[in-house]
Amino acid sequence: MLGKVIVNPAMTSVRPAAVAGMFYPRDPRQLLAEVGELLDGVERFAPRLDVPKMIVVPHAGYIYSGAVAAAAYDALAPGRGIVRRVVMLGPVHRVPVRGLALPGSAAFDTPLGRVPVDAEAIARLADLPQVVASAAAHAQEHSLEVQLPFLQRVLGEFSLVPFAVGAARPAEVAAVIERLWGGRETLFVLSTDLSHYHPYDEARTIDAATVGRIGALANDLDHQEACGATPLNGALLAARNRGLRIELLAACNSGDSAGGKDRVVGYSSFALYEPDSVAPQAAGAELIEIARDAIARQLGFPARARAAAEPSWLQQSAATFVTLTKDGKLRGCIGSLSAHRPLREDVADNARRAAFHDPRFSALAREEWPRCRVEVSLLSPPKPLHFADETDLLAQLRPGEDGLILECEGRRGTFLPQVWETIPEPPRFLNELRRKAGVSADVPFSRCRVLRYRVHKWKQATPR
Repeated sequence: MLGKVIVNPAMTSVRPAAVAGMFYPRDPRQLLAEVGELLDGVERFAPRLDVPKMIVVPHAGYIYSGAVAAAAYDALAPGRGIVRRVVMLGPVHRVPVRGLALPGSAAFDTPLGRVPVDAEAIARLADLPQVVASAAAHAQEHSLEVQLPFLQRVLGEFSLVPFAVGAARPAEVAAVIERLWGGRETLFVLSTDLSHYHPYDEARTIDAATVGRIGALANDLDHQEACGATPLNGALLAARNRGLRIELLAACNSGDSAGGKDRVVGYSSFALYEPDSVAPQAAGAELIEIARDAIARQLGFPARARAAAEPSWLQQSAATFVTLTKDGKLRGCIGSLSAHRPLREDVADNARRAAFHDPRFSALAREEWPRCRVEVSLLSPPKPLHFADETDLLAQLRPGEDGLILECEGRRGTFLPQVWETIPEPPRFLNELRRKAGVSADVPFSRCRVLRYRVHKWKQATPR
């Protein structure tokens, strides 16, 4: 049974970082840089409209599995400010234990700071016999620790419920997950690698079958398929019961990353979403109404009625642009390049700024409003492009799809993907962007930083 010592408010012990300097860098600046590079390397440009409820991630050294893990953590970016509690479940590698072991600690340390253990959440588990205490099981365990720097970098502040899982039935693991399910504030992180020490081609065959079974929410995986099969089976059972939708994000093995091909370890990452995720068309209609309402209020028109309960997807951190046209011509365009506030707030503020504070135009007048249309663009997180020179940069561009940010000598400018409609030639697109940013034409692009993003865009059908 769970002892009261685990939930004692006076508990002050801290679980120190045990594998820093081995599985990931010990120096905080080096660690932040490496995690940032791994996240920047995720080439998934589709803007996201929801936050995963659960992710499955590998737990090897970052040099081996960091890129695969980063694909899942990149998908969590909209959850910053929403996810406040992270329930982590990973296998025990060194100390056997029966059940799901908590550490008996008040916090976990990493080179990036201290993460508090959520005593309130743990107190809810006091009657579950499969929940036990084992500081020894956690002391040198890497399967949970290696996830923390990613979580700290992506989510900021959060509390932790860490389980080192030993012998347990899927139903026992699922019962713990159900007890802690909560709302959008709670995220579940399942830590597991795939097969171990097979030759490269054999491992690819084995892991492909395992990835398929995980994607089907199977809950009878064995430890030859996944070293974290015990917690994973329970999580997939809970996911099936809750109707979660699963998405494969990345998969490879150590032979693809930094190891030889004689004896490899497999890795995969998944994101699982709750079934009430919003459809893009419905999201666009709502965002346009939010933008229109913000402008109409400023002009003194009656505000529309708002629902008593705001949809959770509007609370996610997001970056948007709002474009205003009048009689088909640009009347204002203002936006955010990085996600730093809730989606509703970002759209409403950018709409007001586009209408009344775009320095290229006078403030919108009340009589103009019936002739105006609103367009909202939701941006994906910008990713840096790595290029040797202008020729290399031009070769990487995807006309019609890429939005670009140009940064150089303290100046910055951006073109939305929509700009390709009027400037379809890549060399001219780059040069016009440089001009917009105020960067001299004699400054080579190799001295600049260029980032790429994509957008979901929705346009009001007709003025009204």
